[in-house]
Amino acid sequence: MQIGIFTKTFLRPTLEQTLDTVQATGLSCVQFNMESAGLAPMPDEIPAGLAERIREQTAARGIAIASVQGTFNMSHPDPEHRRAGLKRLRLLAENCGTLGTSIIAICIGTRDPDNMWRNHPDNGTPEAWRDMTDCVREAVGIAEEFGLTLALEPEVSNVVDSAQTARRLLDEIGSPRLKITMDAANLFHAGELPRMVEILDEAFALLGKDIILAHAKDLSRDGEAGQEPAGKGLLDYDRYVSLLKGSGFPGPILLHGLPEAQVSECVSFLRGKVGQP
Repeated sequence: MQIGIFTKTFLRPTLEQTLDTVQATGLSCVQFNMESAGLAPMPDEIPAGLAERIREQTAARGIAIASVQGTFNMSHPDPEHRRAGLKRLRLLAENCGTLGTSIIAICIGTRDPDNMWRNHPDNGTPEAWRDMTDCVREAVGIAEEFGLTLALEPEVSNVVDSAQTARRLLDEIGSPRLKITMDAANLFHAGELPRMVEILDEAFALLGKDIILAHAKDLSRDGEAGQEPAGKGLLDYDRYVSLLKGSGFPGPILLHGLPEAQVSECVSFLRGKVGQP
């Protein structure tokens, strides 16, 4: 199972310095964030030649771009915000072929107008589901146009807050262009940690065949927040990795949510869990 990392883990002045740092970790795949090339995460413009430069520089270091980050709040209550996000998503999609990736990681988001990672009491309303699914359908249309796949991630603070709601969304959209990013640390609502094995098993039973990316971080508590580097929290990594392997998932599993100082330790931890030297 291939191990990778988010490029945003490393804050360097230039693209080349960032990629040199990734190469020094011994990892050979990344989830690419456009911030690593000096742009906004979801830019309004990508300068001519930049996508080619990113691909050339990653290839020169033997690094594959497993996915590009295309996260915006697809559940935002303001339709203009959602339209602006879709416009930026299209721009990323137009450049994915040049970048050498076919996967865009997306965020379903919340009804919170200021923070797409924060829970909101309106997340469970029919209006939130309607607006979100309309936005996802448009995004899937963009993916179909460019031959790409979108990878959504169920997160406890989002409108899609569980494996069950993720399964519902996949079934409602009904497109092979919409798949799953599995992050086991994001599956536990408040009070659910004692049911860890049950929740993990159910998540893979519902979503295992649709997983195309996996994330590796950890959690210090259930519910919102409590994020920790992989191996530093409460997640049953033996179970998680076993379920990934049992589902036929080949990788990549991407480290994120960790300070640079802990990258080496977390890489060693994850290699031990997936059975790499």
